[in-house]
Amino acid sequence: MERADGFEHERLSVVPRPLVEAALTRPVTKRLVVTDAGYFPRAQGHGRHRNHGVRETIVIVCVAGSGWVEAAGVRTRVGSSTAIVIPAGLAHSYGADSNEPWTIWWCHVRGSDVPELVDAAGIRSDRLTLSLRSVEKVTALLDEISVALSRDTTPARLTLTAGIGWRLLAQLAVDRLLPEEGTPVQRVMRYLEERVDGRVQVGELAAMVGVSSSHLAALFRDATGGGVLAHHNALKMAKARVLLDTSTLTVAEIGRQVGIDDAFYFSRQFRRVHGMSPRAYRDTRKG
Repeated sequence: MERADGFEHERLSVVPRPLVEAALTRPVTKRLVVTDAGYFPRAQGHGRHRNHGVRETIVIVCVAGSGWVEAAGVRTRVGSSTAIVIPAGLAHSYGADSNEPWTIWWCHVRGSDVPELVDAAGIRSDRLTLSLRSVEKVTALLDEISVALSRDTTPARLTLTAGIGWRLLAQLAVDRLLPEEGTPVQRVMRYLEERVDGRVQVGELAAMVGVSSSHLAALFRDATGGGVLAHHNALKMAKARVLLDTSTLTVAEIGRQVGIDDAFYFSRQFRRVHGMSPRAYRDTRKG
């Protein structure tokens, strides 16, 4: 028999709906408000069937065991380190595996920012799951939300959990965008990080990871929004900023530290990225 809650050692917080409606009229929380949150360990028999969806967007993170989710005629198995994101209003079903029931953290959210955050995570009606590379970060945020709402549901607490909820959905989007460990683009990105002071050739990098130059370029556009050399140059400029802020090295010396021997060329590159010269950047008050 399907169970919505009532699991041993569970945690469950529900914000009264009049307080949710009030929060949606206030600054900050009108953009995002967490309406429910919880933790269901080894949730034997857990499941929900909603023929018309719900008003909230649902986030479920499986940390152990397994389960399933179904929407738009597509049923997907869900294992450990997987997130489910179900957009508001979408008819759906989900449940724990009968032999190896899942352990899940979850929350429901509403607000004007939620659709954009869900879209950034790549969620569609026929693709509701995300493989997580930073499941600890995601579950820590859900834990924070659950603990906060268990204390009270004052406007201040709802504002606090709104910020955490925003970070949660943003983290899901980041997990989708970051390249997976061991993939060609991840291996090249790590190679570039370790060789900020060097020069690289796209063809040589592509051969190193076993793909064509055009395919590597496409992978980088998807992962970073730009090309391989642009990413390498951004790493060089990031290191240059650190050296300008934390050392007394000359501009020419910093250029050499990031693999650009020509001080004038280094200054032009820096100005193109930052809109000011290295010396002007160093003189700018920060913090």
